[in-house]
Amino acid sequence: MDRRDFVRNTTAAAAVAAVTPAGLAAAAAAPSPGSAPAAPLVHTPRSVKPVVIADVSSIRFRNGGPESGVERAFRGITSGEDVLDALVAGVNIPELDPEETGIGYGGLPNADGVVQLDSCLMHGPRRWAGGVAAIEGVRTPSRVARAVAELTDHHLIVGEGAQRFAREVGFTIEDDLNTERSRALWLEWKRRIDPGHWLDPEERLKGMGRAGEDTDPDHIRGGRRGGRSPGARSGRSARPGPDAARGMAVDRRTARDLAQRMREFADAALEAGLSMVDDGLIPEHSFWGTTNCNAISPEGDICGVTTTSGLAWKIAGRVGDSPILGAGLYVDNDVGAAGSTGRGEANLFNLCSFLIVELMRQGMSPKDAGMAALRRVKDHTVERRLLNSRGLPNFDLRFFILNKRGEYAGVALYGAREKNFAICTENGAEELPLEGLLEGSPRD
Repeated sequence: MDRRDFVRNTTAAAAVAAVTPAGLAAAAAAPSPGSAPAAPLVHTPRSVKPVVIADVSSIRFRNGGPESGVERAFRGITSGEDVLDALVAGVNIPELDPEETGIGYGGLPNADGVVQLDSCLMHGPRRWAGGVAAIEGVRTPSRVARAVAELTDHHLIVGEGAQRFAREVGFTIEDDLNTERSRALWLEWKRRIDPGHWLDPEERLKGMGRAGEDTDPDHIRGGRRGGRSPGARSGRSARPGPDAARGMAVDRRTARDLAQRMREFADAALEAGLSMVDDGLIPEHSFWGTTNCNAISPEGDICGVTTTSGLAWKIAGRVGDSPILGAGLYVDNDVGAAGSTGRGEANLFNLCSFLIVELMRQGMSPKDAGMAALRRVKDHTVERRLLNSRGLPNFDLRFFILNKRGEYAGVALYGAREKNFAICTENGAEELPLEGLLEGSPRD
């Protein structure tokens, strides 16, 4: 078919006009000690050593096959496959793997128990981009994002419209993308956030045949796990009960009271989820979701893709950074690519992937550009609820970056729990340590 080169990078162009090179350089911190000042990136090599960079989901999950995501992508790129096609085929592996609960099929659902997926991708040499958000029923949202980029004049289709589009172009729509594992984890989260109504079967059975108070929900809630309520794990205070989840009729309370209760529930929902990370039920990377995978070919062509099931137990319809160009992913074929995992709201507020690529355009190395973006996130995190006892961000955020020369870096605010990132080169696939901006843990 006659495919239009429809991507004009209008948003990026406007941002470039508003943020001058001088302003970007002034806003960014100085390069790493010992590094020489870099000139603007103008070198365009005729050939580079190909490399694929990603988070650990694209190296640790194989969906029962012989290759990880980065290995599949690298094989395709070095065999002459289109770079973006190779990357999509790569991330399809963790998307389809039911053991990976942060992406695709079996991803951790929203607060209503529904799996909603997000993805975006960018084709550097063709200037194509496409994305989907809050799509249900399709195991591989990256492939739907690819269809948006290839078949439409749009960059982002969301919700029911995204599902309808997927059906129209031939994707199979499933009723439910939960696996037994993801549903069991959701039910455990429900027990922790609303223990008065959602009971633990094993603990309830322990009370059968005893005094009636042992089967009372409030008594079970107070006596769980050594007398602590679920919200009290890892030093946390008790969490609100079911009213925090449902609220009451608007006409029975002021808007301020309702807003406060909504905030209490949101905080309680997050804390209950993090307690499951603490208890080893969910890997941290799966709780926040997402894999980002970027690559450069021997010819210097750069593409990237990001795909996720989003924040576990999110409010239905919540969309983070992953499907948003300039946040979850940004690619400029003349400069490089950057993508992210971690707290999406922090990335969205700062449009870090776009910022990183622009800083590389001014001559920064991938590592220095990533660290400058992380410093901006740290400086812009001021709400008390988002700060730990040291006054630093109480979340993590990671970037996976490469430039036109094939140089790369994996950086993080902390890199405390998820400590590594993945690359694949001519020497094979391997994990390397993330470079952390801050010491310690986000929850110290």
